[in-house]
Amino acid sequence: MRNKKLLIIYVICVLMFIGISYYLTLPAINIHSPGFWLYLFAIIMFISIGKLLISIDYKTGNLKKRSYSNFWKTGYLLVATIFIIIFVINIFLSPLFRSSSYAKRMTINENGNFNTDVKEVDFNTIPLLDKDSSSKLGDRVMGEMTDLVSQFYVSSLYTQINYNNEVVRVTPLEYYSFIKYFTNHKDGVKGYIIVNSVNGKSELVKLEKGMKYMPSALFNEDLRRKLRFNYPTEIFGEANFELDNDGKPYWIVQTVKYSGVGLKKEITGVIILDPVTGKSKKYNVNDIPTWVDHVYDASLILEQVDDWGTYKNGFLNSIFGQKDVVVTTDGYNYLTMDDDVYLYTGITSVASDESNLGFILCNMRTKDTVYYQVPGAEEYSAMESAKGQVQQMNYTSTFPLLINLQGKPTYLISLKDNAGLVKMYAFVDVQNYQRVVVTDSAKGINEAARNYLITNPVVDSNEIITKEITISSISTSIIDGNTYYYFVDVDGQKYKASIKVGEDYLPFVTPGSKMSIGYRNESNVIEIIKIER
Repeated sequence: MRNKKLLIIYVICVLMFIGISYYLTLPAINIHSPGFWLYLFAIIMFISIGKLLISIDYKTGNLKKRSYSNFWKTGYLLVATIFIIIFVINIFLSPLFRSSSYAKRMTINENGNFNTDVKEVDFNTIPLLDKDSSSKLGDRVMGEMTDLVSQFYVSSLYTQINYNNEVVRVTPLEYYSFIKYFTNHKDGVKGYIIVNSVNGKSELVKLEKGMKYMPSALFNEDLRRKLRFNYPTEIFGEANFELDNDGKPYWIVQTVKYSGVGLKKEITGVIILDPVTGKSKKYNVNDIPTWVDHVYDASLILEQVDDWGTYKNGFLNSIFGQKDVVVTTDGYNYLTMDDDVYLYTGITSVASDESNLGFILCNMRTKDTVYYQVPGAEEYSAMESAKGQVQQMNYTSTFPLLINLQGKPTYLISLKDNAGLVKMYAFVDVQNYQRVVVTDSAKGINEAARNYLITNPVVDSNEIITKEITISSISTSIIDGNTYYYFVDVDGQKYKASIKVGEDYLPFVTPGSKMSIGYRNESNVIEIIKIER
């Protein structure tokens, strides 16, 4: 009778362990998920240990049944066998034997043309603020909301999206603690923060109905738990917070598949969940609404591009010969084009020198990827070059934005002080990082671009008009800290030239001097972009 009671208690404990551990860990019931096997191993070990406890005669300290030793061995043998099978399958499916399939994880168009594919930069839509600066602005807005700051905190997500043709970062509020959850969960989280990445405008958007299904919520309102109970076999990837075109918030959660167990990750689609109502819908990758910007995460894209660059000539070549082996650089940034968000990163040789062979742009929604063979400076070299222009300030540099500046690939870098505020803009020539011009951010991004172009005019030599002039009169003017020379030639034509066009020559020009100049357009006041001595 006693043994029967112990057995009943044992079975109840096992069932409770299975249920509670599932509720807490939320593994996908999917043989390709590493979490599923860890969950199964934990159950096997719990059953084995429980069997040991009920098989001990506590008066003598001996096992009541010798058969238990076989049961214990069987449990360990089962775990070891499963582990060995998974290990062998994963080795067989690894790049060692399947390098070709790894190289083809991503289809990359290698015939990209920078001038035609990437539009001329529009400084009214370019994201000048990075995630760190956006976070500081968002925290400042939250600090002004005295009724909310004690109950909620600002999530660190700050997803960059294209929202009605504006580049913004959005992030939700979260419950400050489990106590705050209990006092607020009936009304839910009442808002989210939106930060304009171009001009820094920040606001807290309050919702009529609060968001209940959040990462910081507890019990069945926890975001992952809500998803798991609705989709028990799906493997979930990253969860991004985005807005539709009407400003309604949604969670965009990746669905993932693996080869073997945890190998060769791929995105199969997304689940779009309404955090207010909890309603959700699963979409395959080809059916996702166009307002969704982040289907693929940056880490996966970089991993797949690295596989393309590493294994395209086989596994052995990736280790020994390393012919044509290339990898992504250590960093990335985002660009927005045609209502989509693109990931940018450089491509460099596996030797990791200080130059790039080119760069890729990858659509974060469709994974369409183009490789541009534009040799130039590696991003961190450009960042150091920008900081070197104002090294006495000890500014930190953001990862570069790659822009098309009058048909030429150019790095745009923000220089920030210790408080995270943008103090200067730096433009750096991609192909020659020694060509760098920094400008006080207070003068605006357009003035910064103009200063760079004065020093480094991006003009096709076939477009330059040259002629020799004889100077009749000269005057000077200082505009925004830059000296400009104004000339009138003997024919009455007016000209202007920045000191940067010829700083060792212009100060010594006198009336009657002859100059061979180059300019691009005829106008009332011709801007000189080149001086031949």
